[in-house]
Amino acid sequence: MVASILLAGGGTAGHVNPLLAIAGEVRHRYPDASVRVLGTKEGLEARLVPQAGFTLDFVPKVPLPRRPSSQWMSLPGNLRRAVQAAHDVMSDQKPDIVMGFGGYVSTPAYLAARQLGIPVVIHEQNARPGLANKLGARFAAQVLVTFESTQLPGAVPVGLPLRADLGALAVASPQALAHTRLEAAERFGLSPHVPTLLVTGGSLGAVSLNRAVSGAAKALLAAGAQVLHVTGKDKSQAVIEQLDGIDDKDRGRYVVVEYMDRMDLAYAASDLVMCRAGAGTVCELAALGIPAVFVPLPIGNGEQRLNAQPLVHAGGALLVADEDVSSDWVEASLPGLLRDAARLARMRDAAKSVGHPGATAHIVDRLESLAGWRQ
Repeated sequence: MVASILLAGGGTAGHVNPLLAIAGEVRHRYPDASVRVLGTKEGLEARLVPQAGFTLDFVPKVPLPRRPSSQWMSLPGNLRRAVQAAHDVMSDQKPDIVMGFGGYVSTPAYLAARQLGIPVVIHEQNARPGLANKLGARFAAQVLVTFESTQLPGAVPVGLPLRADLGALAVASPQALAHTRLEAAERFGLSPHVPTLLVTGGSLGAVSLNRAVSGAAKALLAAGAQVLHVTGKDKSQAVIEQLDGIDDKDRGRYVVVEYMDRMDLAYAASDLVMCRAGAGTVCELAALGIPAVFVPLPIGNGEQRLNAQPLVHAGGALLVADEDVSSDWVEASLPGLLRDAARLARMRDAAKSVGHPGATAHIVDRLESLAGWRQ
């Protein structure tokens, strides 16, 4: 029996990354498996899925309006065309399972799978579920969620699938972690023996974090810490300008990059991370046991604050509102924390207590059982 699975999801990294983690694990266990992905031409999946070596089939994008608008008039026709496109792919591939991760493409995938009698498995990344997964959960064979607080019928908390490099880092031995930290320090020009703050706000949410941390650079460096600051594309100059006046001997301990293509090494170098609270980031830090300062994006439906709550309640992270983040707050809060090795150690243990480093393997175990695959 050749394993066959169709994965649906896209639009954002929050949907695409866990999808690719599952695709990679299925392909690892079953090299001859038929693994295809449904996505849109507009989302990140259009670039990331082919780069990862998987077949991508396109479905028309069907936004689901949250409020009454003119889009409601065109919704039935658009949805019908998208369901038919998903139906055509499934008729060609004949997958054993359709697994969706939410987003525009998942709704037509769920509906087409239901028409064809193919079992549906959904995975919801966020603490507050999206509309597509609310629909799919009504008839899914299995409903998997990242957070225990997620309100979906029949939900089973399993954590978030991690891509292979982060999954390996999460279960690495102390000796392997020490070696990776040395590699990371060499790559970024840091010391492996100095407390390190990683700052990353993503492409859209970086500005307020950039401003707050770079404005507190002198205080952070004076505390004996070092900073690896990922500014986002075209946002480095404003940060670099904030570093004027810092002595050359200290300036080398504040490393500025616009983009990070090795997050495994960035995490390995870090003792504390200041970041947004997307589900992926929260779960990666929990699985790796890295203390965090979460600054939820002040937009959307409040899901980032909910995502952060389990880690914050466990004692593995701090939570600060975007409107409260300033250089004064950073100066008052972070230098002392970075100097407090005992507190950071307690936060690491607390973070690990709510992490799911084996989520990817566990989810594929469930897919195997449901589909009757045999290695």
